[in-house]
Amino acid sequence: MIRMVRWTIGVLLALALPLLNPNPYHVDVLTTALLYAILALGLNLIVGLTGLLHLGYAAFFAIGAYTYGLLNLHWHWPFWVGWLPAALTAGLFGVALGAPVLRVRGDYLAIVTLGFGEIVRITFTNLDRWTGGPNGLLGIAHPRVWLPGQGLVDFGVSSVPYYYLVAITTLVVAGLCVRLSRSRVGRAWVAIREDELAASCAGIPVLQLKLLAQGCGGAIAGLGGAIFAAKQGTITPDSFDFILSVMILAMVVLGGLGSIRGAIVGALLLGTLPELLRGFEQYRMLLFGLSMIVIMRLRPRGFFGGRALGRGRPRHVAAT
Repeated sequence: MIRMVRWTIGVLLALALPLLNPNPYHVDVLTTALLYAILALGLNLIVGLTGLLHLGYAAFFAIGAYTYGLLNLHWHWPFWVGWLPAALTAGLFGVALGAPVLRVRGDYLAIVTLGFGEIVRITFTNLDRWTGGPNGLLGIAHPRVWLPGQGLVDFGVSSVPYYYLVAITTLVVAGLCVRLSRSRVGRAWVAIREDELAASCAGIPVLQLKLLAQGCGGAIAGLGGAIFAAKQGTITPDSFDFILSVMILAMVVLGGLGSIRGAIVGALLLGTLPELLRGFEQYRMLLFGLSMIVIMRLRPRGFFGGRALGRGRPRHVAAT
């Protein structure tokens, strides 16, 4: 009951934030941080719950963004239709990647996923005819909604509509992740993370569930990519580099592996901290790095990583 009250208060505050602080710049920063939260929730299924170290997660983000961008530019698919194939395509790529590589573990898996992320980015850079090459895709349509008396209204460049779109999407994705983590599938993922051999001996289909985790995590990133493309109107391969994958992984680790609220808190913290330190100019990234070191020294398991899904035992990633 207390947890429900806390979630309700948090949701109401999030929805009221643009009214409490209407500064467009602040709203845009929070929108970006919530978009990171969507990505962190997806990666948390792969790394936090299943224990698979993934260093190329930005590739799924890019696949979703380019899928929606191409569908919109060439076939005029609106955002409210285009986000679904974007999510499905990224999810299918997650399964396709997992099928040949999930038999390896630890450092080898990290190297393979890192290579996958770079391959996707370089492929989008070199396919000039379809993706625009280094210049990317230009003129992607913004979402439009129908309002009584006004007809179809374009989101345009206003920060507030995107904030509500991303906030509601984050809430829905978080709810789905909670249901997944408490289901039989979620418990099986945790069993694989803790001891893959024991899980296999207990009759858990390890490879199939790993592929499912890859597919679900990829689909969530693809959804985030579609929102990103619709918001920006322009996407380039440089937006989906290795640094983004590391940042999303850092958000998951900082919040606590396997923790859904931790993934959101970690994304909000790392998404807004560089902007909060902008006044220090040249020392901003140095202070950002030092802040991360201090936090991890004080909370080595992350903010919400001290317990394993309500059981009181320490959480770790068994596959690494």
